[in-house]
Amino acid sequence: MNKQLNLLREFSVPLAAGVIAALFWANLAPEQYHHFLHDPLLAGLSVHFVTNDLFMAFFFGIAAVEITQSCLPGGDLHPLRRAVNPLLATVGGILGPVALYLFLNGLFGEPSLYRGWGIPTATDIALAWLAARFIFGKGHPAISFLLLLAIADDAVGLLIIALFYGDPLAPVQPVWLVLCGAAVALCYLLRRFRVNSYWPYLVFGGALSWFGLHEAHLHPALALTLVVPFLPHPPVEKRHMFDMDPNDLTPLSRFEHDWKLFVDLGLFVFGLVNAGVAFSSVGPATWLVLLSLICGKTTGIVGFGLLGSKLGFPLPIGVGLRELFATGLIAGIGFTVALFVAGEAFSDPAASSAAKMGAMLSLFAFFPAALVMKLRRPMQGTS
Repeated sequence: MNKQLNLLREFSVPLAAGVIAALFWANLAPEQYHHFLHDPLLAGLSVHFVTNDLFMAFFFGIAAVEITQSCLPGGDLHPLRRAVNPLLATVGGILGPVALYLFLNGLFGEPSLYRGWGIPTATDIALAWLAARFIFGKGHPAISFLLLLAIADDAVGLLIIALFYGDPLAPVQPVWLVLCGAAVALCYLLRRFRVNSYWPYLVFGGALSWFGLHEAHLHPALALTLVVPFLPHPPVEKRHMFDMDPNDLTPLSRFEHDWKLFVDLGLFVFGLVNAGVAFSSVGPATWLVLLSLICGKTTGIVGFGLLGSKLGFPLPIGVGLRELFATGLIAGIGFTVALFVAGEAFSDPAASSAAKMGAMLSLFAFFPAALVMKLRRPMQGTS
């Protein structure tokens, strides 16, 4: 049973199943689907709120575990100088698609679509990792490079939502961020006092952080990213991203072990909630998002990755121009978080659905990325 569950999780089957179910439901019974998402259930909370505001906090919490472990001595991104190049590439992976989106919208879009410029900044962590595993092979240094890039630009994507897609009737209330500072201070103290259970960090620090972000009218899905780095961990990391060490019983590892199955299976509900778009939704926003994700991200990541090398921050050993180009294409898979951002960017359901269709079509970035790595004559570049 555990083997079957692991296969389902590794190949993102729950997310794919949720997306397929959402597409059928939204096209066969759109009114029923809308009521399912937005009608209040327990404690007056809707399925949409529980999924995007509560569940996604755990999704990003698990992502924060991966980065925290990779930055430890022995991790894929230690010393931190090794993280400079992927972080520079992240900047390119954000500026590239934004610039291309705005340029293309000026060519064939319309003024109301300018608000969608933040959608193609996101990379789907789980699907990008899965695509990279297929294309590069397990343990390739390009995978760690891609994961840091993906997590960083997804975090920026949520900040973009908070700063640029806020509700005009509910402006940002920065005073509430004091609670986030209190959460960080509390987690620091818990660690100093050697509290070796992740529950106090999660219950007290996580709740304070979530409530502070929520009341500040910033997206609370980032709440656990402020907490996770404070969880006690081993002094040296002996594993690679997404490979759990059964001998590591520290709170950081226990949190990942206890919640990763919940997150992986919960992606079914995320797909069900966020991927329900009508097949007739294809429009200008679809092509703006799709082209910006695939072409804009690739151009930005390759350009800034090479710039980092020129500035003295080399690409990981084993990552040359060909691998960097393929990584840029894979990063164009903006599925999960791009769907999330599209729902926040547009109040018009038609524009939102068209943008979501572009995010889903970005899955096809897998094929040119695989083709690049299959070319017999490798592209020469910095390594």
